Amino acid sequence: MDFSPGNITALVIAASFAAGLNIYATVLTLGILARTHWVALPPGLDSLGHAWVLAVCAVMFAIEFVADKIPVFDMVWNVLHTVVRVPIAALVAYHASAQLSPQMQMIATGAGAAVALATHSSKTALRAVVTPSPEPVSNIALSSTEDVVAVGLTWFATHHPFIAASIAVVVLVAAVLAARALLRAIHRPLRRLFGMPPEKAPVASKPSVK
Repeated sequence: MDFSPGNITALVIAASFAAGLNIYATVLTLGILARTHWVALPPGLDSLGHAWVLAVCAVMFAIEFVADKIPVFDMVWNVLHTVVRVPIAALVAYHASAQLSPQMQMIATGAGAAVALATHSSKTALRAVVTPSPEPVSNIALSSTEDVVAVGLTWFATHHPFIAASIAVVVLVAAVLAARALLRAIHRPLRRLFGMPPEKAPVASKPSVK
């Protein structure tokens, strides 16, 4: 992999998107690649190949693989991981951009945190719509897809960072729009379910007559 500023930035964007879906799968994938030297990673990511990092991520990935597929509990799990996915994604971005200038490194770190937060928020919002479904298939399918995308996109980003970053941006925009549309769709039924009065439409002010 060429360690140009553009490639590193693209890698940060794609990896941060993957981290917003599943931080443990993302770090584990990068760690395995760093340890096996399957692909050259930015020098700052070498620490991800340490045995204890791989062991912790493997265990947590296994736990999340199960926890993220249990209706209702998956919502609790995802909300709690707001304080895990975003900071670790920012930390990965910080180390990945270590060889850039201090200003570029801070920009890359901020971008990594922002992309991870947007991805994590969209994932949580979509789960809020899917989780109440009485059948478990949709929840399991969505979670499994997220796991596959996190691992696959992370690996792909180390080989084709610009393409991976473009995919991440397109999917993120689509996920944000889908989450907003779905939340709006269930907003009114939820208000009726909990006995809340419907929202009143804003009344247009009449033009004053002189």
